[in-house]
Amino acid sequence: MDASREPTLPSYLGEAWGLRERPNKGPKRGLSLQRIVDAAVAIAASEGLSAVSMSRVAADLGASTMALYRYLASKDELLVLMMDAIYQTPPSPPQTPDEGWRAGLSRWAWEQHTILRKHTWALRIPITGPPVTPNQIIWLERGLHCLGDTPLSEGDKLSVIMLLSGYTRSEATVSADVEATFMAKAPDELAAMVSYGQLVRRLVGPDRFPALNKVIDAGVLDEPAGPDDEFVFGLERILDGIGVLIDQPRD
Repeated sequence: MDASREPTLPSYLGEAWGLRERPNKGPKRGLSLQRIVDAAVAIAASEGLSAVSMSRVAADLGASTMALYRYLASKDELLVLMMDAIYQTPPSPPQTPDEGWRAGLSRWAWEQHTILRKHTWALRIPITGPPVTPNQIIWLERGLHCLGDTPLSEGDKLSVIMLLSGYTRSEATVSADVEATFMAKAPDELAAMVSYGQLVRRLVGPDRFPALNKVIDAGVLDEPAGPDDEFVFGLERILDGIGVLIDQPRD
């Protein structure tokens, strides 16, 4: 590629990757990109993402807001690095030397799910593009590595990882939203919603909703569900589909 046509590397990304040259002369900086990100993450963890602003982060660091703009051009750049920060612990390595693609991807998805459920504030950060930050690239690399011995094309491998990542984030978001709603309700309201099945029975009839009533009559809606049951079901079905793709005949 012609070097003149290469995209300009944003300053914050260059520093995040350790590619930005630090000046040898001039006053010593009292801040660092890492300190700024750490302070923002601490605010989000204790007060929620909505509490994070450039001025608030600066105040917590005892600096001026303008000082932060020496490191970041906007709050959007800060949000990108905050998301990257929650992935600072890389995925665990294969549990056995002969670990297959399915076990590897399952472990990868579960570990990502655990991170997102721990840092629910990060689920409010919009996804604006593919991963470009150091920690997320490491996670992408480890996910692709799980598919290394499969016959999938490189494009299909990437699509598989994006599918799993999107599913994991979606399920974590739903779980966090439901949990937050229930936590906000008074005890008497929670007691009234103990049985979803009983509630639905009062709202639907077999003539208009015959398929749903079969589910109700089978007692499915009365069975207590574990916190991760839906995630497990969806993950296993996705892995089943990936298995079908892997086993497809190829020329």
